[in-house]
Amino acid sequence: MRILAVLFLCCLASGGFADPQATQALNEYRAREGRAPLAYSAALEAAARVHADDMAARGFFDHRGSDGSTVGARVTGQGYGWCFVAENIAQGQRTLGEVMRSWAGSRGHRRNMLAREAREFALVEGTGRIWVMVLAAPGC
Repeated sequence: MRILAVLFLCCLASGGFADPQATQALNEYRAREGRAPLAYSAALEAAARVHADDMAARGFFDHRGSDGSTVGARVTGQGYGWCFVAENIAQGQRTLGEVMRSWAGSRGHRRNMLAREAREFALVEGTGRIWVMVLAAPGC
């Protein structure tokens, strides 16, 4: 029992949103717009975490990583073979609801969240309230 409690606390501290909260928020938004639901992906979460941690550690905010990497390269680096990939980033929003509303109000971010090609996604909140969402379709 003690091990389960420690694992649970570690998961909470990671800042990932693999819990149903992010999946529900995104899929409700997609449903209102007539889009199919997306599944959560641990590999995409890892790619999002790499980018959030990079931005926080090096004090920048950009879709391109400090090493010049793109979202596609970061996703591939996690062993995820993709035929569609997109990324939303945000900074400063305090809650999942705030970041989702912010992205919904931005044409490019909204387009990514509603992409018909997407099949899976992940969302992380990193240090300094840096948010990274990755949406993708495997293989194709």
